[in-house]
Amino acid sequence: MTAALRHYDPPSLGKRLANAHAMTRPLMLDIIDHACRRFPSLGQNERTARLMRLIDAEAWTDAALALIEIELPRWQVRRIAYDEGEWHCALSRERELPDWLDTAVEAHHADLALALLSAFIEVQALAVEASRPSVPTVRPAMDSLYEPVACENFS
Repeated sequence: MTAALRHYDPPSLGKRLANAHAMTRPLMLDIIDHACRRFPSLGQNERTARLMRLIDAEAWTDAALALIEIELPRWQVRRIAYDEGEWHCALSRERELPDWLDTAVEAHHADLALALLSAFIEVQALAVEASRPSVPTVRPAMDSLYEPVACENFS
């Protein structure tokens, strides 16, 4: 099934990540299956092979960072902070901008990999929302009496 035809439901994936206590292989593969558009189309190249090796080794934080690198090439990790038992992660397109000018996507979780993947899911949700127009576009039907006319003034 192509990535365009797969049903992607960011709120349910976000809830699953928020309710998870730790990252698991089935959860990571489910995220790849439902939220990733580039990964299936890349085939088996070095980056995808590396990601699969990280998943097999259960290196969840490195796998989350590799997935962000593959799926969101224009986004970078802006901030990772640990505060009062939770990891706070921010992804940004313009990491060099001051905080007050940047529109970073932030997420938090007790597990670092889940915090990174929660931010990843939010960015993917923004991309899905941005690709859909707010109003459907319909080309108007041409009037049968319509004829183009040249209006040049050659005098």
